[in-house]
Amino acid sequence: MNELFEILSLAGKWAGTYRLILDPTAPPRVSSTAATLSPVAGGRFARLDYDWEDEGKRQDGSLLVGFEKERSVATAVWVDSWHMSNKSLISEGRAVRGSVDVSGSYAAPPGPDWGWRTTLGRGPDGTLRMVMYNLTPDGEEYLAVEAVYTRTE
Repeated sequence: MNELFEILSLAGKWAGTYRLILDPTAPPRVSSTAATLSPVAGGRFARLDYDWEDEGKRQDGSLLVGFEKERSVATAVWVDSWHMSNKSLISEGRAVRGSVDVSGSYAAPPGPDWGWRTTLGRGPDGTLRMVMYNLTPDGEEYLAVEAVYTRTE
């Protein structure tokens, strides 16, 4: 069975709310968001293309998710106009019960690299959820992005 089957069953158009958390002690920046989840490469991958706003400026991103059967590892490549500039974040993790949970790291000069964890999957209420966490070099995890979508098509 394709480990991405349940995520691929969410293919379609979605709309919802995007919450950007820059400081866990401050209110999040909230905007509307739209997303399209599509099968890619003959259904071997799932791609989520989404948009959102920050301070009145449109932003967009894409998350490409796959599963390497040989290693039993979920993989992801993430790009986002606000978060990533001209770089991509490569992540690995697991696919469990219709969701993926992957982690990668990014440079944070002049200090050590920071981690970034992304989950994508069906929420308990039938929503599509993309949740991202910032991981400090000391291993602390902070909510950074929460996007919750309801199906429009």
